[in-house]
Amino acid sequence: MSAVTGTLLRDFKLRSTPNREEILHLFLLKKYALSHGDIEKEIDNSLDRVTVYRTLKTFLDKGLIHKVLDDEGSLKYALCKEACSVAEHHHDHVHFKCTKCGQTSCLNVNVPTIKLPKGYEANEVNLLIQGVCEHCN
Repeated sequence: MSAVTGTLLRDFKLRSTPNREEILHLFLLKKYALSHGDIEKEIDNSLDRVTVYRTLKTFLDKGLIHKVLDDEGSLKYALCKEACSVAEHHHDHVHFKCTKCGQTSCLNVNVPTIKLPKGYEANEVNLLIQGVCEHCN
């Protein structure tokens, strides 16, 4: 695919394969979160559903991508823009879903700290704002 995909895979200690490069290249092309179905529509037909799922799981486990939940409860994935790793993801940022084009993107805005009641412990924080994106506005 490209030198960028190969370098990025090596940076995350992942073996470079045509399947991984193709899916990673798609994430680099699109500036918004992608669902499993979005990925399947865009990639080579030779990649089956299980291969796509396993690749996404590997990317997620290694800290290359993170999960994004949208207003319909469906799962999407986006490239991690910060220094994420296997041990720790740093993606407590706001996600924005455009009500016109339907795209969900990561915003460079941190989720505000929320003090939970005694006895509660947060494992993951998701904040989705809906409205009209800069391209549709």
